[in-house]
Order: sequence, then structure tokens, then C-alpha cells
Amino acid sequence: MPGRHAAGPSSELTRLSAAELAEALRAGRVTSVEVTQAHLDRIAAVDGAVHAFLHVSAQDALATARDVDARRAAGEELHPLAGVPVAVKDVVVTKGMPTTAGSRILEGWVPPYDATLVERLRAARMPILGKTNMDEFAMGSSTEHSAYGTTHNPWDLERIPGGSGGGSAAAVAAFEAPLAIGTDTGGSIRQPGAVTGTVGVKPTYGGVSRYGLVALASSLDQAGPVTRTVLDSALLHEVIGGHDPRDSTSLTDALPDLVGAARRGATGDLTGVRVGIVDELNGEGYSDGVRARFDESVALLREAGAEVVHVSCPHFGYALAAYYLILPSEASSNLAKFDGMRFGLRVEPEDGPVTAERVMAATRGAGFGDEVKRRIILGTYALSAGYYDAYYGSAQKVRTLIQQDFAAAFEQADVLVSPTAPTTAFRLGEKLDDPLAMYLNDIATIPANLAGVPGMSVPNGLSDDGLPVGFQILAPARADDRLYRVGAALEALLESGWGHPLLAEAPELPTTVTVPTTEESIR
Repeated sequence: MPGRHAAGPSSELTRLSAAELAEALRAGRVTSVEVTQAHLDRIAAVDGAVHAFLHVSAQDALATARDVDARRAAGEELHPLAGVPVAVKDVVVTKGMPTTAGSRILEGWVPPYDATLVERLRAARMPILGKTNMDEFAMGSSTEHSAYGTTHNPWDLERIPGGSGGGSAAAVAAFEAPLAIGTDTGGSIRQPGAVTGTVGVKPTYGGVSRYGLVALASSLDQAGPVTRTVLDSALLHEVIGGHDPRDSTSLTDALPDLVGAARRGATGDLTGVRVGIVDELNGEGYSDGVRARFDESVALLREAGAEVVHVSCPHFGYALAAYYLILPSEASSNLAKFDGMRFGLRVEPEDGPVTAERVMAATRGAGFGDEVKRRIILGTYALSAGYYDAYYGSAQKVRTLIQQDFAAAFEQADVLVSPTAPTTAFRLGEKLDDPLAMYLNDIATIPANLAGVPGMSVPNGLSDDGLPVGFQILAPARADDRLYRVGAALEALLESGWGHPLLAEAPELPTTVTVPTTEESIR
């Protein structure tokens, strides 16, 4: 394992988990201002190399921290995570704070309202450190498609941090934030988690409100937690989850006891739990190191008392093709609102009449990147007269078959498992000019989004190249607690073998000495 980061004046606070920070805050051993400033210092020191953040909200975060400290000193009963800072993916709207979705077409846009999940973070009095980088409009698997520059993987700055939520995963992996919010449309929380050694959770579709997310594909998008431990994910999930009447797809069910499930799993006892290995998600195209860590993890689950069975989901082989028809189709509809008329970028044609059509064309030409244009064109084609049934309609039929595969598999197993991603983090630029190769990174994560079931990626060691590998756990819809029980058990079993959490031994990062003290956007 690589050596630890050199200790600094605030490095110990940034190494603590959110649960540990929450306990220290409640016990009065540290203040929220100290915790928040420690993370702002860390961002200032290393984000020049990592580029996880697009905007750092130092003043707002410290104001929240001071308020928490004052309330706690006055004896007020606060939320368990009050005072613990969090970072938010830039696809989630934040009142008074820039939201760009990684696109030039929204450069400088400051929303007049908060997303529901941001309202809940604020209600819990969690300081928001800022907004994290992402592939433009969440279209990508590497965060190389951001209009504001690429995020780098803290494990190797020449490699991708995954996508589209690479900024959130990199911020947590680089100890710039103890918690972060991501969104997952086809694996954009779980795949970055796998390649950065972080825990990433996609909740059941509708389990976390989508109100205030800049929509990519409305039937697939889901916000969720990015953390360094399974318990931290459970704590954050319980903050942001639950019914929201402003989201028509929001589930009315109460959240299961996620924190309780994580604590139960941490005992390492999985007696009576049936674990199904998905044969279609563990074969050709998966690197030897990824498969080796997966097999080792399954052996640990079996030793912990789990019954391990093999299940077949025969239509998973069509998931990638179906997804890349459904997602572009919904994206072409959702992104039609960016027309240069109401908000965001407006570009007028250089010559000729200034008509609505010509302004729209000029604005979209200048504001959208290549990957966004590629998917809009594909989606518009798939929805066009004469092709709708052949492409979009057929893809929706495949989606139904995948949902039926899940239903049959969950009759045989309580959870399903697979590697999260087929390989470790690839080098920057390696697949940028090959969209199909890029899309294959999501081959194991996409089925969960098509079916609406929850999924989790837990770091389960390093591959032969010394880079992190992820272990994916899938559960039936509304059974998110199963993810936390099995994930926490695996985490505990692995940690007892390593002697420490995976990220405790992350590599050194270049540092600078600029500490943000005011609102600051980092481009």
C-alpha cells in the first residue's frame, strides 16, 4: 500500500469518517468551524491537482458551521450530522450558489431555489462546501466531458476518477470532504466509487427526490450518497431520502432503517442471507485483478454465513444497447429547454437576422459539448416518426425483460453481486475518442437503473496495478437496507484483513498553500 499523506495542522480532522466527526462534535471535542475550516484548507491545498470542485462556498459553509456551534453551545438538540460538511454535485440546484451541470450553456447561472435534497441538508445544518465537477449534463463515464476541465483520480493523477460524478468521488477520496452527493443515471455514483475506492449508493428509484436535479433522463436519474464508509452512506441517505410531494415519482414509503442495517452488518454476521452471483456480470471484458478481488470478497461473504448461489439474468446482455437508446431519447427532450431564451447562455448569430431559431442554434452550438450533441442527435433520431417503435419502443420492451430478470433473480437471492466496473481507472484521454469503449464502463451498473432497483459499490481492495476495485451489491426495490447490511459486513471483513480502511493509505497529492476565505469559484 502507498504511504499516508504527510500530517498537517488539520489533516487529522479530514481523515475522520462522518460518523466519527459527528460524535466528536456532539461530545464537544471539536467545533464545526474547526471541522469545516480543516476541509476548506484541504481543498485549497490539493484541489489544484485534483480539480474536484467547480465552486467553493467558504463563507456560506463557515456561516452554517458558526450557527451550529452556537446552537450546540446553547443546548439545542441538533441532527446527528449537524456541523458535518458535505459537497454537492453540480447537477443539483443550490439557491445562491452557481449550478452549471458541467456545461457552458449554464455558466454563471445561480438558481433561485434549492433542490429538495439540498433543503434537507440545510435543515440538518450541514455546511455545504461547494459544488463538484462532472461530465456535462451527467453524460460520460470519466469526467473528461466537463466544460470546465477534467477531474483527476487522487490515486493516480493521470487517470480518470470515473463519471459522471467524478468530482464528488474524487473530493471524498482526496479527503476534501467527508460526504458528497452524487447522481446515478447509469452508474455515475457507483462506477466513480469503484475507481476511487469510495462507497457509492444509488437508492431505489424514487427513494430520494429528483426535484431540483437538472434532468438528464427522468426515468433513470437518482441522487445518492458518496462516502468513505458504508455507515456514512447510511447516515447521509437517511438525511436526503423520503417522500417529496413536489416529485411525482417520489415513493410514499418510509425509508427502511438504513443506519440500523449498517450497524448490524458491521458485526460481520450474514447468517441466512442469500447472495446471488450474476453470471452475466462477471466474465469476458473483466480484468483479472477485478475478478480476483471479486472472488475473494465472495469467499469472505460465504465465511460470514451467507449462502452463495449463481443466478442468470439472460437479458442483461441487451441492457447497454437499450440504455443508450432510452437515455439519449429522454435527454433530447429534457435538454430542449436550453434554448438561449430564458436562462443560461445566449449566443446570437454573427450575421443575418436574429430569429428565435437562429439564436437557439447558435446558443446550442456554442454551449453544448460534443458528447451532449452526440446523444441529443441520437435521441432525436430514435424518437422521430418512423423510428420510434423500432428503436425507443423496442428498448423499452427490453427494459421490461430486464426488470423480469431481476424479479426472477430476487426469488433465488436476497441480494445480487458483481464487480462494479470491468476494469480499474483508465488513463486520461485513453477512451475519449472512442464513445463505445467509454460506454462499456457502465456495463455492470446500467441494469439497476433500467429496473429502478438500488445498488451500492463498496471498495474491496486493489487490483494488480495498485488501483482500487469496487464490489457491487444490488437489492430489490425498496429494500435498500439489504445493501447496507451486506455492504457493511463486507467492509468489516475486509478491514479486519487490511487493518485499516482502504482510503487510509491513499497516495500523496501535490499541495499549495492558498486557503479560501471568501466565496470562490475554481475553474
